[in-house]
Amino acid sequence: MIGFAARLAIILAVFCSIGLQWATLQSIAWTTMLIRYSREVPLRHALARTLDGAHPCSLCHAVSSGKNSEKKSDVQSPKSKIDIILSTRMANLQPRFTIFDYPRVALAPVLTGQPPPVPPPRPRIS
Repeated sequence: MIGFAARLAIILAVFCSIGLQWATLQSIAWTTMLIRYSREVPLRHALARTLDGAHPCSLCHAVSSGKNSEKKSDVQSPKSKIDIILSTRMANLQPRFTIFDYPRVALAPVLTGQPPPVPPPRPRIS
């Protein structure tokens, strides 16, 4: 049971942090208005009256004021940034280059001046 409650709390926190509570309340308000207006006029006119913005209900006003107050609180509390200047020094991570004379080995018989062995060596199969 605790696991379900924790998941529900996380879902609600994410839901509210991205502002979906206002969209949900606005959808409920529009649905209520559409049902109310459709009793008086045809559905097409009720839908137009619901979404035109000229006939808001009390829930629409509450959603609008809630959104505006949320935006104002975001604008009024800017966080000051702390600038930290780090002085860096140059670090040479590469080792110094040293010249190394590799021994020269002649692997080909032509380079050594010796003729190749006759007959050529064959691998032993045991």
